[in-house]
Amino acid sequence: MAIDAKRVGQTDLHVTHLSLGGANLGNMAREVSDEDVVAVMDYAWAAGIRYFDTAPHYGRGLSEQRMGAYLKTKPRDTYVLSTKVGRVLSPGPQLAEVDGFINPLPNAVRYDYSADGIRESFESSCERLGTSHVDIVFCHDIGIYTHGAADNARHMEDFLGSGIQALRDLKQAGRIQAFGLGVNESQVCIDVMKETPLDVILLAGRLTLLDREAEEELLGLCAEQGTSLVLGGILNSGILATGPVPGATFDYGPAPQEIMDRVGQLKARAEALGLTLAQAALQFAMHHPAACSVLLGTGKVSSLQRNLDALETPLSDEALSFVTT
Repeated sequence: MAIDAKRVGQTDLHVTHLSLGGANLGNMAREVSDEDVVAVMDYAWAAGIRYFDTAPHYGRGLSEQRMGAYLKTKPRDTYVLSTKVGRVLSPGPQLAEVDGFINPLPNAVRYDYSADGIRESFESSCERLGTSHVDIVFCHDIGIYTHGAADNARHMEDFLGSGIQALRDLKQAGRIQAFGLGVNESQVCIDVMKETPLDVILLAGRLTLLDREAEEELLGLCAEQGTSLVLGGILNSGILATGPVPGATFDYGPAPQEIMDRVGQLKARAEALGLTLAQAALQFAMHHPAACSVLLGTGKVSSLQRNLDALETPLSDEALSFVTT
């Protein structure tokens, strides 16, 4: 399929409208073999995807290591790469599972959003990725959603006090082309943008067919400041793929009944228009004007193929109206 390129914020950087997320390549929830990683990356590349996102958090460096090994086989100027800062890795014990990742690399982790922490995180990521520069860097999981109010106040002080300047310095030095936040909540984006402009935000789960929290205030602020969105978590951690079945997950946990009921209504509307629920969710993200890219996160070729096929399904006028209003 032909995949358009979209501009990132007000920078000169462009990314493919579809991108591959690397959480599953770090063994999130299930172990993925090295051969499966290569197969998924090969399939994404053959499909025209040229933007790849990863993070130290994904398997404590495993996703970065695997993605870097694959991308070494491609000319550096033919793809866009993003990773994240805020977690600093150091040698640690081998664990069977941690933070939802199976058999991660033997690294310990600490949060550090200060300039020193961001620089250390960035340089370590470059080493694992096998590159001297990363196109986009996201400050990862800052906010109350991850840290709670008390700890986040300290992290915000570090980030706004010195961390953001470290990102500006990396951009000025040409080590990165764009920076922003990679988070699961809108409020921290609003708080940071009131203090400093951002090029781009990777927003997971808060601008989907089901959850439109970002529409309340964040989208207006992004339009005012020229900030792009990369949309992640577009299936809300599963329920927009499975539907309201027993055991369905929303926001990384069991879906409450109110969410189950809303998803049931969305599923009925989608099916009445000839779409599956997952197709409707994918098309919603792809048609949203604020999105410069939509992340597809998977460690299976079959899942990636299914999602790409779903996006090639022609939409009737009624279906298009459903996914764009």
